[in-house]
Parts: sequence; structure tokens; C-alpha cells
Amino acid sequence: MLYQTNKIRDLQFRMSYYNDEKAYEALYAILFDDLYRFAFSIIKCKENAEEIVSDVFVKLWKKKDQLSHVKDLRLYLFTATKNYALNYIVKQSKWALTNYDREDNSECKWNCSDSSPEEIYISNETESMVNKAIETLPPQCREIFRMVRVDGLQYKDVASALNISKFTVRNQIVIASRRISKTLSCYL
Repeated sequence: MLYQTNKIRDLQFRMSYYNDEKAYEALYAILFDDLYRFAFSIIKCKENAEEIVSDVFVKLWKKKDQLSHVKDLRLYLFTATKNYALNYIVKQSKWALTNYDREDNSECKWNCSDSSPEEIYISNETESMVNKAIETLPPQCREIFRMVRVDGLQYKDVASALNISKFTVRNQIVIASRRISKTLSCYL
């Protein structure tokens, strides 16, 4: 473990100071599998877990000049992967909420091609948890959340439609996001 930590620090230094692509590739080879398994443990979809980790590494390369300020790159990458995975869940919750409001009430599936029955089951359970979390919001908070996150309305438009201030809309979105995240974090 200590050897790997020192190796990661060396690769981080080479990327940050010398723009070393070989160091980047070596870091990718060392950490990809661990980060992939971590992302998969959160979102339960192979293709999207791979995409999340790839996105994290792309962002890492773009910010390589700032790596000298990162004390523990492994921890930094795991944190970034967790954040990307949670953002993925939030985006999926927007999709689930949109489909939840459909009138035909047909069964919804999360977008993950070639999913195993287990992955489909987990996706359906996650979708159900997201919808339950949204349903636990107070009525006005839920309505504001749907207007902003599903319908894509601006805060000022929601404020005008509901005859409330933009500040109230913003606060309700913050409250809704925190409650939904807290509810979902219990399952992750």
C-alpha cells in the first residue's frame, strides 16, 4: 500500500509539473478498477460506472496544473467519483420524476443497455426510492422542485407563477435537494 501511495504521488508530480501523459496513463491503469468498482457500487450500472470514471479522469487531466495542491490524490479521485455518481443519480431522479408524471403510467426503465435482471431490479428500486423521497417533500416544496427540476422553469418564473419571492424558490430547492440527497444517502 505504501509503495502504491508513493507511486501515485510520483505520477501526480509528473503530471502536474511536466504534463507527463505516460504518468497519466499509469495512474489510470493503477486506479481505474478500484474507482470503477466504487462507482458501480453506487449506481449499479456497468456502462455508466465506466463512463463516470472516464469523466473523472478527463477532468483530472484538464486540472493537472492544480494537482500540486492535492495532498491525497487517491482520496481526491474517490471523492470525485462519488460526486459524479451522486450527480448521475440526481440526473436520473429528474428523468424518473419526469416519467413518474406521465399520464400513461407505463413502466419506466433507467437508461442502461444490456442490463442484467439484477441491475434492472436495482435500477427500479433506486427509481422507487427517488420517487418516494420526492413524495415526502412538503407540498409547496415538491411543487417548486418539479417546476424547476422537471419543467425547467427559471426561479423568477416559478416565483411569479406562485406569487412568492425568488429567494423562497431558491430556499425550497435547497431544502428539497438536501432532503432527497439525505434520503438517498441512507441507501448508498
